Amino acid sequence: MTDSLSRADIVDMLRQHVEAGCTDMLADAPIDHFSTPESVPEAAPAPIMADAAAEAIAAPSSAQPDIAKPEAPAQANAATDADTQALAAAADGLDDLRTAMENFDGCGLKKTAKNTVFCDGVRGAKIMLIGEAPGGDEDREGKPFVGRSGQLLDAMLAAIGVNRAENLYISNIIAWRPPGNRTPSADEIALCKPFIARHIALAKPDILLLVGNISNKTLLETETGITKLRGQWQNYQADGLSIPALPLLHPAYVLRRPETKSDYWQDLCGLKTRLAD
Repeated sequence: MTDSLSRADIVDMLRQHVEAGCTDMLADAPIDHFSTPESVPEAAPAPIMADAAAEAIAAPSSAQPDIAKPEAPAQANAATDADTQALAAAADGLDDLRTAMENFDGCGLKKTAKNTVFCDGVRGAKIMLIGEAPGGDEDREGKPFVGRSGQLLDAMLAAIGVNRAENLYISNIIAWRPPGNRTPSADEIALCKPFIARHIALAKPDILLLVGNISNKTLLETETGITKLRGQWQNYQADGLSIPALPLLHPAYVLRRPETKSDYWQDLCGLKTRLAD
């Protein structure tokens, strides 16, 4: 007969379930993530758990780059893509864009999110990093990349002299957390794309770091996956801009597959070389 699982084993298993988005088991009623957000019932508060388990539940990672998930059906947004294009184009500065997005109610994701996650870091920085969508920690704090994957990202970038306190500006393709950290649908991405395109135009970075599958496919308009693109310099072209862009694995992917950390270091060394030129 095998020994009982230790407390650490149980916490690790719970953390893996949370990072995979499998938290619906804590609700009193089933949740259908393939329905529009308006039809999804609110989950009841999770039952009281041991301190270590609660800590694990409180630390979900950001969107995951390479695991294929079924795409949610198109939702009936009150606004069309043309509306977001007009709103984005009307923003004369980053503050205007933030206000427009905070007042925008045309994306169903906003109805289930706690915060509009607009940016973090230094405005006017030479490097702009763009992720996919907020996770649970990001939604709670209103800042991108602040959970476990964000901490890993910060540590690895700091090793080459890049950090959000001095020379890095950060945002996401999607500003609102998808329920259960699911992958945003194609319609949700298309709806939000004008916002991030305008964000880039207003931030005027010299280099883009595109983190994860969705960020790269959306902004580079490619169907090539991140595991093939990573580390290979590309060009982001929009609104008359042509900006060198470096595709990177999502740090949440590296957390799940530690053997890819050497790939990440290799790609960051390429960035360091570029910055030194």
